[in-house]
Amino acid sequence: MSGDAATHPDLPQVSARWVRGVLWYVPRLVRKNFSAVRLLGQPPAVVTEDADTPLLIYLNHPSWWDPVAVAVVTERYFRGRGRVGYGPIDGAGLEKYRFMEKLGFFGIDPASRAGASKFLRVGRAALATPGAILWVTAEGHFTDVRKRPVTLRPGVAHLARKATRGVVLPLAIEYPFGEEKQPEMRLAFGEPITLGEAGGERSAAEWNTLLEDRLTRAMDDLAHATIHGEAERFTLLYDGQRGVGGVYDGWRRLKALLSGKKFNAAHGSTDGR
Repeated sequence: MSGDAATHPDLPQVSARWVRGVLWYVPRLVRKNFSAVRLLGQPPAVVTEDADTPLLIYLNHPSWWDPVAVAVVTERYFRGRGRVGYGPIDGAGLEKYRFMEKLGFFGIDPASRAGASKFLRVGRAALATPGAILWVTAEGHFTDVRKRPVTLRPGVAHLARKATRGVVLPLAIEYPFGEEKQPEMRLAFGEPITLGEAGGERSAAEWNTLLEDRLTRAMDDLAHATIHGEAERFTLLYDGQRGVGGVYDGWRRLKALLSGKKFNAAHGSTDGR
């Protein structure tokens, strides 16, 4: 992302300066609002080793924080590797926040045929651009992580069916509370699907079923690891805000000082108790 990205005419003109500013701010934002950010396992090789293949990353949509989760993945794995990200947003929202175009967002009317047509047109342009990433909250609206079956809007399936190159990759997100005052942000990549000419052999409905299944598996795996406390399966991306704060942490801090221990604000810690 060195310098403004020269793009296909259907793609928004992304400002590298604005992107750098956001990616500088994101670690500070998540450390303030989350006790930790963790990734289940390791990202697939197409994320860490390939800077050229276009990616279509589709995710569930549990929270207002989801664009920040996208920025976390971008900052952690794609920063400085020449990749440029794009993502659809409700056109009315973009009218209020025009600066978001500089970050790669493009406005659509999700309820109209014209909006669907624009999504496919811009999506095809992204998947024809080396190094581009198209991020899509494919459920289309806020949806509880526990809801089953996982249901996706059809646009991603139509796009995958027509694409001649690239990789489609599910990303599961949840925000569980644990011992700390702040929640954690937890992420899990699902199994990649290579796009190409053979993809046209599946109907759009078959593609949609496949995509729903891959995202459901990633969400279920993430939920299972969280429910069963499988901490060893997670990679810590950012350590964040720990402790309860206020009088409670003040008392714990004083006890640690009087006992000669180093104070650890984590609620589960015995230091300073």
